[in-house]
Amino acid sequence: MDQVRMGNAVQERQEPLPKGEVLPRPYSSQTEGFKQGRTVLNSLLSGAFAGALAKTAVAPLDRTKIIFQVSSKRFSAKEAYRLIYRTYLKDGFFSLWRGNSATMVRVIPYAAIQFCAHEQYKRILGQYYGFQGKALPPVPRLLAGSLAGTTAAMLTYPLDMVRARMAVTPKEMYSNILHVFVRISREEGLKTLCRGFTPTILGVIPYAGLSFFTYETLKKIHAERTGCSQPYSYERLAFGACAGLIGQSASYPLDVVRRRMQTAGVTGHTYGTIAGTMREIVVEEGVVRGLYKGLSMNWVKGPIAVGISFTTFDLTQILLRKFQQLGYNGR
Repeated sequence: MDQVRMGNAVQERQEPLPKGEVLPRPYSSQTEGFKQGRTVLNSLLSGAFAGALAKTAVAPLDRTKIIFQVSSKRFSAKEAYRLIYRTYLKDGFFSLWRGNSATMVRVIPYAAIQFCAHEQYKRILGQYYGFQGKALPPVPRLLAGSLAGTTAAMLTYPLDMVRARMAVTPKEMYSNILHVFVRISREEGLKTLCRGFTPTILGVIPYAGLSFFTYETLKKIHAERTGCSQPYSYERLAFGACAGLIGQSASYPLDVVRRRMQTAGVTGHTYGTIAGTMREIVVEEGVVRGLYKGLSMNWVKGPIAVGISFTTFDLTQILLRKFQQLGYNGR
């Protein structure tokens, strides 16, 4: 009797499957690798688009801020408006976006790497601390943002240097991005392309750390208070604006120092070290008027840019996931 049952069981297993029906494939590391690769690609694309959109939106304000940062002129909202207006009258409307091509060359890979790195650092730290798939505790949350910003800044720094040069010089001086690289290398040496690297890294640690930390924290609090896992777009913009305001205010003096060091070759100064640059700025212009020059404009520009950036990244991620689900369902 038992042998009969065993024979029937064998026959049942050997019977062909109905037409059109397939056995489910066993889960493999290849499937996990493909899923992880797709997640990384989504993060890169979303980050690139977010960075490009945010920086283009505030490019005229960003250029104006850099011009004041690298000069000894006193900053005020009135003077900033006059500079923008004079530039418009002299060189035309699109001159307000001078250097934006260099910004795009830098910000697209920078934002793509930063957002993608942040997602990966969150995943790694989540596994390490036992919070996989959940919101990280405060310290790992801050660490993930700092590591993401540092990674992106280290990999794209020369492009930031070139962008600063193009923003503060007349268009006759540098014809394009490649010309900036060639001329700096020939006239000032290759080392110049890394001038301002240290203050950039020191500045990006609190800036990126606090920005991502604030945005993620506000989203977590919102989810706990409302029970909604996904905030509305205007709420994301508000969270991003708060993140930008806090992050940029904390790191602003180092932002001024790096711009001075990056543009020393065209402004006639010889800034050598971070401490020396800070000392010279404070002696000549004072603490507030020197190290915090243009901060009030950054309080307008920064929250807008960071708000757009974080919101665009999140919404693009959601959109890409929906497209992928539709693609799978349509198969």
